[in-house]
Amino acid sequence: MKIMTDDVIKGDASLEDVSGHDVSAEEGGTAHLLAPGPARPYLDLVQPLIDGLGFQLLRIRMTGDDGKMVLQIMAENDEHGLTIEQCETISHAVSDMLDVENPIAGAYALEVSSPGVARPLTRAVDFERWVGYEAKLGVKQAIEGQRRFRGLVEGFADGEARLQVSLEGFSEPQVLGFALENIAEARLVPDETELKASLRAAKGK
Repeated sequence: MKIMTDDVIKGDASLEDVSGHDVSAEEGGTAHLLAPGPARPYLDLVQPLIDGLGFQLLRIRMTGDDGKMVLQIMAENDEHGLTIEQCETISHAVSDMLDVENPIAGAYALEVSSPGVARPLTRAVDFERWVGYEAKLGVKQAIEGQRRFRGLVEGFADGEARLQVSLEGFSEPQVLGFALENIAEARLVPDETELKASLRAAKGK
């Protein structure tokens, strides 16, 4: 068989639609994870800016509809989080860039956040960095009739994200390999201790 409460900074602006905008596969097959669905056209605008500020983009999403759209940006620093000040830095830079590029039609709200305890896994490096952590993973093309998997992250090798999962018919957990192009969504499963600590910290704010 081959197998954390986010800190959010919001801003408002107006954008103009981009048609025929092409996002290349330079991200090693992870463009659909970094920018799913309607957010895809804005990946090559946002990612270089985030990189230039010294942060790493985890995901951008576009939600809502005409008249009430929200552009959500999740990023991290070298310590795998973001401070309020860093969220503000990214928010101001992205807002200024979008004012100039004018890529989407209609009003929008901009949200910038650090990853929470259920952080998304969107890049090959994420599967290397969070080895030993529990994750949930969904695939676009079913593997032997199964689309959802849960297990321990085992790293990234030979172009595949590795997950150690329990499978029916096997007495021991099996390490399965998932091509990035086939992953629909992947995220860490919140650790109960970390989740409780995060909730206590949120209540103490």
